[in-house]
Amino acid sequence: MSNGGTVVIGAGPAGLAAAAELGRRGVPAVVLDQADAIGASWRGRYDRLRLNSSRWFSKLPGGRYARGTGMFPSRDEMVGYLEGYAERYQLDVRLRTRVERIDPDGAGWVVRTSVGDVAADHVIVASGYDHTPFVPAWPGRDRFKGPLMHAAEYRNPEPFRDRDVLVVGPGCSGMEIAYDLAEGGARRVRLAVRTPPNMLVRSPVGPAIALTLMRLRPERADRIVNFARGKEIGDLTEYGLPVPEEGVFTRLRRLGVAPAIIDKHVIQAIKDRRIEIVAGVEALDDTGVGLADGTRIEPDAVLAATGYRCGLEPMVGHLDVLDEDGVPRAADGAEAAPGLRFVGYMPIPAQLRHSGRMARRVAKAIAAELRTRSGQTTSGQLAAYGTP
Repeated sequence: MSNGGTVVIGAGPAGLAAAAELGRRGVPAVVLDQADAIGASWRGRYDRLRLNSSRWFSKLPGGRYARGTGMFPSRDEMVGYLEGYAERYQLDVRLRTRVERIDPDGAGWVVRTSVGDVAADHVIVASGYDHTPFVPAWPGRDRFKGPLMHAAEYRNPEPFRDRDVLVVGPGCSGMEIAYDLAEGGARRVRLAVRTPPNMLVRSPVGPAIALTLMRLRPERADRIVNFARGKEIGDLTEYGLPVPEEGVFTRLRRLGVAPAIIDKHVIQAIKDRRIEIVAGVEALDDTGVGLADGTRIEPDAVLAATGYRCGLEPMVGHLDVLDEDGVPRAADGAEAAPGLRFVGYMPIPAQLRHSGRMARRVAKAIAAELRTRSGQTTSGQLAAYGTP
């Protein structure tokens, strides 16, 4: 059933970059995505969202941002960038096509989708590291009568004007949403913190510094970052955010957890106690939330900025290519199985640029393999197998 083509799953940055790099090497590729539009995960994020890395470190191979794009591109600027990238490279993107499962098929693969099966020699999975919103199974979660939503559903503070809101999770999104609420008229904003986050101030050259420090031993890099944090952020212990015992690079290496990259006005809002830091959530009931320090609060709404999961189990869980956390074991673009690769699953500074470079390496490897196959060609078209 295979014809020398490649299926790319996911019309986000990593998937589009992979398809563009394959096309430059004469390898036919079709991009499948369940959404109605390119870059759907970006379209659905909150209005205030900007990239944590500057546009200098957020380019895909061969892609430039439009003139006038901000130093830290906004949500809408990022969507426009991805749309322009797909148009520039004339990528064959098939939307409204949900990939349900990937199965081996002889020497190739069959990708089972909501509109039929697609066959190819190679499959690149690029559906996104932050794909599926995750809300912890707090006891009593279903009893809480107020709004309880994941940060992925949050757009702007208007629905929460004059309300008491608890944001759970001190990562980039949690802190920025808490600030957005405080600025946008929420009556009270609290941020629930179980594990104090490592924090960095957003900077145009931040990714370059981080990538340089990653060459050092984690302990040494942590000391350098903690010194810089002391200068830029100061001691936030009295506000409930002490410096973590485990530093940025040690935690990143051990758990894949990135630091909270925030702007200085967020820090000032914490110091002004417009954002109140409280203990982590233990349980919920009809009208309130129990915290880890034994206190109970009664917010009007709870926003869970509690992260995402890759959500790959239905697609490839049966192939023994995921670790215990559902992350691809071969997250560096190497073959997870013959002809199966993952791109965009490494939490690393300047992740967009890194994903683009990984897409280039993967495309180069696939093109080289196809060239060496006796009697095979890279000019086939997947349309022959009935995809829309």
